[in-house]
Amino acid sequence: MSRDKLDKILDEIRPALERDGGNLNLVKYDEKKGIVEVSFQGACAHCPLADITLKNLIEAEIKSQMPEVKEIRAV
Repeated sequence: MSRDKLDKILDEIRPALERDGGNLNLVKYDEKKGIVEVSFQGACAHCPLADITLKNLIEAEIKSQMPEVKEIRAV
């Protein structure tokens, strides 16, 4: 269930990334540790602002809807 919820949240975030020519994929979700791993694609993969996007957009949105998530990592 948590994986489905996470997928739904990422689907909500994707349009913002796609507008800039990028995207992201869910690589792994470790429910026990509360760690989500994502990979950036397209323009986001080499963007110098990817870390800011990760923390200020992706991590903030996921944590607001899933407080059990402790950390989001780009891999």
